[in-house]
Amino acid sequence: MSRFRPIDRKTAYLLPPSADDWLPEDHLARFILEAIEKLDLGALTRAYAGRGSAAYHPEVLLSLLVYGYATGTFSSRKIERASYDSLAFRYLAAGSHPDHDTLASFRRRFLDELAGIFLQVLELAGEMKLLRLGTISLDGTKVHANASRHSALSHDHIQVLERQLKAEVQQLLTLAERADQAELPDGCSLPEEIKRRQDRLAAMDIAKAKIEARASARFEQEQAAYQAKLEQRAVRAAQTGKQPGGRPPKAPIAGPRPQDQINLTDEDSRIMRVAGGGFEQCYNAQAAVDTDSLLVVAQDLTQAGNDKQQVIPMLAELKALPESLGRVDTLIADCGYSSEGNIAACEEAQIEPYLAVAREHHHPHWKARFEDPPALAADATPQQRMAHKLKSQPGRTLYALRKQTVEPVFGIIKSVMGCRQFLLRGKAKVSGEWRLVCLAWNLKRMAGLRHKSVQCS
Repeated sequence: MSRFRPIDRKTAYLLPPSADDWLPEDHLARFILEAIEKLDLGALTRAYAGRGSAAYHPEVLLSLLVYGYATGTFSSRKIERASYDSLAFRYLAAGSHPDHDTLASFRRRFLDELAGIFLQVLELAGEMKLLRLGTISLDGTKVHANASRHSALSHDHIQVLERQLKAEVQQLLTLAERADQAELPDGCSLPEEIKRRQDRLAAMDIAKAKIEARASARFEQEQAAYQAKLEQRAVRAAQTGKQPGGRPPKAPIAGPRPQDQINLTDEDSRIMRVAGGGFEQCYNAQAAVDTDSLLVVAQDLTQAGNDKQQVIPMLAELKALPESLGRVDTLIADCGYSSEGNIAACEEAQIEPYLAVAREHHHPHWKARFEDPPALAADATPQQRMAHKLKSQPGRTLYALRKQTVEPVFGIIKSVMGCRQFLLRGKAKVSGEWRLVCLAWNLKRMAGLRHKSVQCS
């Protein structure tokens, strides 16, 4: 008798098998499909005119994309291939096989509509008793753009390249005028070489114009801030009768700076400092995470390398959340978000801020964890009051939630789901793709929370 099970790959099935019979009951694909079936996809279905051949239903395409992003399959070509190879993708596609062009065009076409779907999923989480707003942890992470930092050109480097290319074009034109071109290398075509350099010069002219336009917009903002500071100093001088202390603000300088850059592949992306050192071509992805459920309740995308200006836009996103989810009462963020203006904005929105004012030591003395801060001075500034609050025992306990909520979410999105680089280009499209990533994370997390609640019950 053989010690092994028999191998038979040629016996046909008597009846066509059902993917529903093979997929486990608690599989993520089942939960994603059940959730999407409960959503109102009218904004998507109404966009189809009904002309031509029958289209794939948005429910099928959306479920394939969401499950793909939740499991690290982002490419439309890989999703198309998985509709043949993967049982879960075959289940979601209902035995059909949408081609990669259909999937890619659907993703690009309905990026704006994902905002409404994102809110519907949060409302579904509320109905399932998985989400109740209260304490929110805010942070940002740098995600690589679909562009290389080596495709970026600075204003200063463009001028150097222009001089070099113009000299090369002049040299090639001189060679073209000669009757004897024996000194040309084999295979060298003068018209092609000249055209290649002229095309590069034209591209650099466009890039330089865009850098100058950015510099002009920046100068207007800096000039407005400069005038505001001068007015504040003048008011202070009129009130006290003395010249304000400190150095007067420096007037901004018009025009582009030598280090101002633009990327020729994705001009909306920026070179940013990344964790671990170095610089990469990135976007700054923002997420506000509920500390109880670890669900992303609000998200945004910015071109700024720092987070200082992201509190007020995020407060507007939190205010727009459905009332059925409850009310945000506490906001936790690291020192990158700390400023007196941000503290005042949170208080005006009736949200208690816990914004770190400075980086803490990784290895403080053990007694420091149990000591209360000294009494606060009566004339303390908002920053000093915030530092005092964070050094108190309740403040330490609450601020510690940040490292175990929003940072793990980013870690799972990047390391488990594999989202370390965007596929789309341009800020508007990348914003929609980041929303799709957060939508996929929320459904993945909700599936885990529901499984835990079933086990506990």
